[in-house]
Amino acid sequence: MEMSERITLDPAICHGKPCIRGLRYPVENLLELMASGMTIEQILADYADLEREDILAALSFAARLAHVKRMDRFAA
Repeated sequence: MEMSERITLDPAICHGKPCIRGLRYPVENLLELMASGMTIEQILADYADLEREDILAALSFAARLAHVKRMDRFAA
C-alpha cells in the first residue's frame, strides 16, 4: 500500500486533516506521540487499528512537508 493510500484527506473526517486510512487518527497526532518519545511498538500496542506501515507513512508524509528550499525565515 502506497503512502497516498495510507494518508487520506476527507473534509468529513477530522476537519479534512491528513489521517490514516480514513480512520480518525490524524497524522499530526501520531507525530506528536513519536515526538514525545513513544516507540512504534508502543503506539501499535495502544491503537489496535494501526499498522506499522501507517506510522511509517506518517513519517514519510512529514518528511515531504519538511522539504524547504530556503531557511531565511527561520534564521536568528
